[in-house]
Amino acid sequence: MDPHLLRTFVTVARLGSFSAAAEELGYTQSAISQQVAALEADLGLPLLGRRPVAPTEAGERLLEHAEPLLLRISAARADVRRTAATPAHRLTLATTPLALTARLAVRLARALEEQPRLRVSVGTAGLPDVATRVAAGEAEVGLADGVTAPSDPLRLPEVGPLVAIGVAEEDLVVALPADHPLAGRSGLRLHDLVDAGWLQTALCPVERLRDLMGEGFRVTMDYSGQDVQTVLNLVAAGIGLTLLPASLAPGVPLVAPRLVHRVEVLHATLPPGPASQLVTALTA
Repeated sequence: MDPHLLRTFVTVARLGSFSAAAEELGYTQSAISQQVAALEADLGLPLLGRRPVAPTEAGERLLEHAEPLLLRISAARADVRRTAATPAHRLTLATTPLALTARLAVRLARALEEQPRLRVSVGTAGLPDVATRVAAGEAEVGLADGVTAPSDPLRLPEVGPLVAIGVAEEDLVVALPADHPLAGRSGLRLHDLVDAGWLQTALCPVERLRDLMGEGFRVTMDYSGQDVQTVLNLVAAGIGLTLLPASLAPGVPLVAPRLVHRVEVLHATLPPGPASQLVTALTA
């Protein structure tokens, strides 16, 4: 399958419109239609319904494969280009909201002092986006965080070859309202909280808790943002519980199972230069 045709198909399916896809990709609408038709001819199956524009059953199946394939192609292109790239002094650091801890911020400051020409732009995103940006060459270095067992690596999406280096682990607390019946406990077990209401956040996905404990952990609200203060306000209002690093918020220590907040530095293959020196500084 031609990757260009595949990208066109994915764009049309995502936008639900041939004209919108044409505008985004810089083609005419007729060219977009021809590319989708060529892909359908190659596979011998209709992939998109036209009224409304929506994937057929075969199209849905292709989408499951297409986006990872396109991402790996982008990662391969970026990896090859890095081998011949001129060392850059303007770098992008992609980080999940809780990954840039106070200690790592100090290491970043030290790197800037040691490399006076270095300029670093920092942007936050969810873990899948951080890994994707690093693999695709949109960010030279990434910081990712999540809930794991001690010394266990984070579960990274399959976006291409990445090096992941653990740089921090911290105990977790259960964040709950000050007047919650369990707020005075010296410690809590997840087993005690299976029937409680939880916030569904990128900082602490409920699915991760269910992986550990099975069913339960009723979701009381979905929060799709990345702002920690908003999460704390929702907790304080009694809308739901969540887990947070002990240094970030008051709460009751989580004592079982033994879990930690883990931070990893992510990077692809890097030639000697400012980017590799930044990685060294962050992992020192």
